[in-house]
Amino acid sequence: MSALRKWLFAGLLVIAPLAITIWVLQWIIGTLDQTLLILPQAWHPDRLLGFHIPGFGVLLALGILLLVGAAASNFLGKKLVVWGDALLGRIPVVRSIYTSVKQVSDTLFSPSGNAFRTAVLVQWPRPDVWTIGFVTGTPGGDVNNYLVGDYVSVYVPTTPNPTGGYFVMLRKSDCIELKMDVDEALKYVVSMGVVIPGGPANSLIK
Repeated sequence: MSALRKWLFAGLLVIAPLAITIWVLQWIIGTLDQTLLILPQAWHPDRLLGFHIPGFGVLLALGILLLVGAAASNFLGKKLVVWGDALLGRIPVVRSIYTSVKQVSDTLFSPSGNAFRTAVLVQWPRPDVWTIGFVTGTPGGDVNNYLVGDYVSVYVPTTPNPTGGYFVMLRKSDCIELKMDVDEALKYVVSMGVVIPGGPANSLIK
């Protein structure tokens, strides 16, 4: 029974990452293939070629992103973006959703932004219990009137799903900046400590 259990876990360690990777790729490709719906029926690759080739939607989505990015980078494009933001900012309900999403996207994807650029070691949820967090900025607004000292905003992700987590404001002196990039730290969190940053994975097969 010991050998069977060992082989079972060994098989899971090999098959599970591969199966999940294939499933995620299929979901991404299937979702992006929906962008083909914006094309006229006569232009669909399936009709032109006579058979379905997955992935054309990915190419179309990349092309749209590059086209929009190029257009938004010139003077006229920037003016149109500002005009569009102002227009959406006047529509009830849409305004609150769009403004919130845009603020988050500007913070995350802006080349000059500092959000999620630094991984830190913090004591959470109680002293002497350590976890990894990501600096998202500094507290602002009325919050600053009640915080005495130098504070930073930190996102503490949950494991193994890092899209859920906690937003906390900690003293800068209580955060230890880690000498690892965000990708390495995120892998460490998602893997529940199995994948060691800068080293091999902790082997569960003995």
